[in-house]
Parts: sequence; structure tokens; C-alpha cells
Amino acid sequence: MATQSFPVTAEIEALLQHECRTIGRELLHLPGPDFLDRCFGPSNRPPQVLRSLGQLYSHGRLGGTGYLSILPVDQGIEHTAGSSFGPNPMYFDPENILKLALEGGCNAVATTFGTFGTVARKYAHKIPFLVKINHNELLTYPNKFDQIMFGSVQEAWNLGATAVGATIYFGSEQSNRQIIEVSQAFERAHELGMATVLWCYTRNDAFKTADKDYHVAADLTGQANHLGVTLQADIIKQKLPENNGGFRTLKFGKTFPAMYDQLASDNPIDLTRYQVANCYLGRIGLINSGGESRGATDQAEAVRTAIINKRAGGQGLISGRKAFQRPFAEGVALLHAVQDVYLDSSITIA
Repeated sequence: MATQSFPVTAEIEALLQHECRTIGRELLHLPGPDFLDRCFGPSNRPPQVLRSLGQLYSHGRLGGTGYLSILPVDQGIEHTAGSSFGPNPMYFDPENILKLALEGGCNAVATTFGTFGTVARKYAHKIPFLVKINHNELLTYPNKFDQIMFGSVQEAWNLGATAVGATIYFGSEQSNRQIIEVSQAFERAHELGMATVLWCYTRNDAFKTADKDYHVAADLTGQANHLGVTLQADIIKQKLPENNGGFRTLKFGKTFPAMYDQLASDNPIDLTRYQVANCYLGRIGLINSGGESRGATDQAEAVRTAIINKRAGGQGLISGRKAFQRPFAEGVALLHAVQDVYLDSSITIA
């Protein structure tokens, strides 16, 4: 194996050597330079959408590989601006978000109507815009699990967007309305020629028990992914799975024994492989989220997530807080470290 550009700990070595014995790689539609031709060429996506997808997959350091590295910065709404940008106040200025994505070699930048609105004419031709059209505003008290539209698909198109993104909280009381709203928005986005990205998050107080959080269970998140591709999302964003057996423990939904004893194991690569399988076996790309910033361990954690995603058959990482909640140069270095995993030909599909 080639010398890696990151420290190879015992855990990383185990992940690099892991052989998946659950869902075989031969069943997957794997990322590659011809991914759009293979998986979207036969689809119902209009030519303008294929062009937009081509812009996403051809930009940045991963351009032409079939993999994606996206910088998401919508936490100012989701988590409050103070908590999000307090660690690095320069990002209260929206232009610095675009500068980080460009310097970081990202395929696209995902952020809000307001951010893009302040800098659209300066940057729309320099990096693909992924406009996040709904959010969970957390100023309502008590907080509630809901996503509401902050603007229209038409306005995203007016901003020069290559794609629109939305979140559905599957399992929440408001999920039925969110499904209807997002499906209609994605239909309109495709009509206008934009690609669509769906944050497929699970959200229900009952999903978290005294000893385990099943919001990140492979079976629940996998089903959320499957609902997302059914809505004709072009790319699925999902949290990295940490456990399994949510349906069985919580005693709801339909299951089959093979879901747990043949199609998955306790290995994080195998759990993520199950998420990929629910994205039409990779016909729709799975990008995993980078998660919150924990400080000094951020780069190692981001590299670990990228290795798991790539070896499982996923298509990349969408990492925000680990990059923008640190000095600019360090954020760029972290994004490059993640991208280096996907550029390293010695890191193969498990």
C-alpha cells in the first residue's frame, strides 16, 4: 500500500484492511469519472440537470473523479450564529465562506439564501452554489423538530444556483408536510435545470434511549436514504452510522433478519455500505456529514469518516464546522486532507 498522507493509527489500519463480507462491491454502482453517464444518462433528469450535475462533479480538487467535497455553512440558522461563528468570527462575513470553499478546492459550497445573496455576482461563476432552501430555526421556544422554507426554488435559480438542498426530519411529527414540500420543490428545481441534494435526517425523541442513540442507526438512516432517493434527490446527505437495530429495539417498522446478520455487521464500513445500498446501490451518491468540531482531533476524525465513506462505496464528504470553526489556513488544510483520501488510489472499495 502506498504511503499515506495522514497518520495511520491502529484503527485507520484496520479500516484500510477491512474486507466487506455483507453487500458485495460487485453489486454497487461505484463512483468514477463516468458516473454521470452510467447512472444519470438513462434517467429522467433533463439535460439541464445533467449539466448542473456535471458542474458539481467537475469542480475543485476532486473534479472528474466521481467524488464530492462540499463545504456546508447553514449552522448560523440551525445552531445560532453566535455558537457557529463565535470560534472564528471572520465567518460572520458571508464572503469568507465562499473564499474558504474556493481555497479549499471544494466541488461546491452549500449555504443560505442570505449568504449567496450578498456575493452572488462575484462568485456564481467561480464555484457551484448549493442553496439550502429550508431550515430549522431554533429561536422558537421551546424548540421543535421542524424544517420550514426560507425562500423559493425560483429565487435559488435567480441567485445562479447549480443545485438546491433541503432537509427532511424523517420520523418527526411534521415529516409528512416536509416530504410534500420538498418533493414539490425538487420537482420545480429539476424543471429549472438544478440538481437536488437531500439531508435525510431522522428526528424523534423516541429514537434515543437511555443507552443508545438510534438517530444514527444504520437501519433507520438507511430507510431515510431510501425515502430520499424515492423523492428523486440526486445526492443524499446522511450522518455516519454508529449502531444498528433501531427498528428492532424500538419495535416498529418492518424488518427482515438478513438486515442485521447478513447485510450489515458492527464494522462502520459495513454499516455505511447498508446506507449506500439504500441509495439504489450507489446509483444516487451518498455523502456523509463531517460532524461537529471537537478541536485538535478534527482532522483525524474527518479523515476517518472519509475512509469509511469511500471504502463503503460512498461519494464523498460534506464537512463544515470542522473547517470553518478554526483558522482559515487550518480549515483549508482539513478540507485538503479529506480530499486526499478520495484522490489516493491505494484506498479502495472494501
